[in-house]
Amino acid sequence: MTASFDSTPVAALQRGRPHPLGATAAAQGINFALVAPNAERVELCLFDDSGLHERQRLLLSACDDGVWHGFLPGATAGLVYGYRVHGRHAPQAGHRFNPAKLLLDPYAREIVGNYLGQDCFRNDDPADTGAIALKARVVEETLFDWGDDAPPRVAPADTVLYEAHVKGLTRLHPQVPPELRGTYAGLAQPAVLDYLVRLGVTSISLLPVHHRADEARLQKAGLSNYWGYSSIGFFAPEPRYWSGSAGGTPISEFRQMVKALHARGIEVLLDVVYNHTAETDEFGPTLSLRGIDNVLYYHLRPDDATLYENWTGCGNVLKLHEPRVLQLVLDALRYWVQEMHVDGFRFDLAPVLARNATGFDQQATFFAALAQDPVLAGVKLIAEPWDIGPGGYQLGNFPPRWLEWNDRYRDTMRAFWLRRDVTLGVFAMRLAGSSDLFRHGSRPATASVNFITAHDGFTLHDLVSYHDRCNEANGEGNRDGHADNLGCNCGVEGPTADPDILALRSRLQRALLATLLLSQGTPMLLAGDELSNSQGGNNNAYCQDNPVGWLDWEGADAVQLAFVQQLIVLRRRFPALAQAAWHDASPRPDDNCALTWLSPSGPMREHDWQACDCIGLLLDARAHGQTCLLLFNADPAPRAFCLPPGTWTVLLDSAHADAGDANAPAGMHAGMHTVPAQAVVLAVRGPAADAEAS
Repeated sequence: MTASFDSTPVAALQRGRPHPLGATAAAQGINFALVAPNAERVELCLFDDSGLHERQRLLLSACDDGVWHGFLPGATAGLVYGYRVHGRHAPQAGHRFNPAKLLLDPYAREIVGNYLGQDCFRNDDPADTGAIALKARVVEETLFDWGDDAPPRVAPADTVLYEAHVKGLTRLHPQVPPELRGTYAGLAQPAVLDYLVRLGVTSISLLPVHHRADEARLQKAGLSNYWGYSSIGFFAPEPRYWSGSAGGTPISEFRQMVKALHARGIEVLLDVVYNHTAETDEFGPTLSLRGIDNVLYYHLRPDDATLYENWTGCGNVLKLHEPRVLQLVLDALRYWVQEMHVDGFRFDLAPVLARNATGFDQQATFFAALAQDPVLAGVKLIAEPWDIGPGGYQLGNFPPRWLEWNDRYRDTMRAFWLRRDVTLGVFAMRLAGSSDLFRHGSRPATASVNFITAHDGFTLHDLVSYHDRCNEANGEGNRDGHADNLGCNCGVEGPTADPDILALRSRLQRALLATLLLSQGTPMLLAGDELSNSQGGNNNAYCQDNPVGWLDWEGADAVQLAFVQQLIVLRRRFPALAQAAWHDASPRPDDNCALTWLSPSGPMREHDWQACDCIGLLLDARAHGQTCLLLFNADPAPRAFCLPPGTWTVLLDSAHADAGDANAPAGMHAGMHTVPAQAVVLAVRGPAADAEAS
């Protein structure tokens, strides 16, 4: 195909500045700067407002330190542009320059057009992609009124994460106006904000919102990368989540969402994908970085530079130990904090970010750069601490500031409640913050992000309702999805009307939720688990932009919701249940809390740790708060526990579906207490009045 091209000059480029990178609007015009040290020539291509018709090509004749730059006088915000980068097309040497491919500026704030999976985007295809390629639109950064917006700065010990998808959270919400459902504006609606506040979560962790390019394979199957782990624009919010409201843009609507959440005291964290891009492998599309400077941006196979390293499982890996690639990521992070006011980030496949040619490096420049950056100093940093490359499992090995998704917590709690095939010693270690993984280098107990379910895997409802995944709709022969995410069907697979099976599933969900929210560490709740939301057994709904992947608000389990609300209230009410400091069995006099493990008959003995059914935890508040007692019974039969000395008030028993009023204790107990089958009990020492006073 041939691009439409108007040779009438728009203006002549003047010498610009090599920084800042990207397109920067000023009173006199726009400065353009693009990193491409291995390029031989770079053309700036200007388009009409639709992005379909190329109006002018202008040569960026100046290159300083590998940055091609120029200044276009008289140009204003709203200009649509792209680049054509010339150089060697020598894949065997790693170079894939092809000026027939119009390229997206990596610093684009707003992206025009959609990648539709056309074959012509392959790097070795001679067809010109100018008319259909993604382009950047220059934006004015200072047009939003933030007013008195301020980051909530939720303390680590108070943090309760809520992992959600922008679209999935509200697409079926009956109290959100239909035209706003599934959008940034929908998430900012009063009904949604009220719900999050009542639920008690402090920080919403959004699945990727960077502009994405869905894989050609998915598009040909009528699907999309719904979760968004196919980024192509690290600075641009995904326009598919924009309502299209008059006078707004994806940027302004995202900012308004953040401002609305902050006004309710809720932090906004973003799941960011800096480990790979949507250009995939050597057969993937040339949309941006591959054509700008393939050798600079991507890890190539040392034995064959025509091939890409694939430590991500997505076809390519970004080379963050290169200073200019690191700069791209850091500039993007600062942009989202400074210009979009987000409060933190969850880094997908985070070991990739600290990889060099020899593997994961705990002293990586990425970690050092983040640690010293004043803009990023106060934000939350959360790692998914594994990738699929050599030595890719790095749980517990991130720097002191970081929190990490703890999959060992997930696996242990599932094993304890669903199969009873994990020892009490392992269960206790995970319940108390996983000190074996995180108690080093001044890291607090809150470094462990505890979760039972996440976007990647079964929902909680499906975890206790299915043993085998039901992923046929993904078009991969039901072979996709993690096998180790397989759940427990409690005797019947999938939907059932059997009241006993339904009661058992509900009881197991409540036990898992209670364990999660009463464990030491930072709890993360998957959006919808509090409602007993189902995905019909799909444990890899990454491409299901339909009711499978959207929250079913009409089918919400109100009883389970009330139970989760009560749990969060109790966690917040008793400091012993949520502390950044480590609990010790033999604490120093100035420590806040002592920890004692109990068997049903009394203090734990050595052989008790090898059991796999019942355990108690006494959190003896010393400096402040009330002493708390947690009793866990995974046995399918009730078990009697000998209570420690004192008078105890039971505040929660997960066996009971009706949570009731969180401020109304269930009664006074002393001596022996029977914990129902597959249940968690929380009690505090002292009468009800003392419990309420705390």
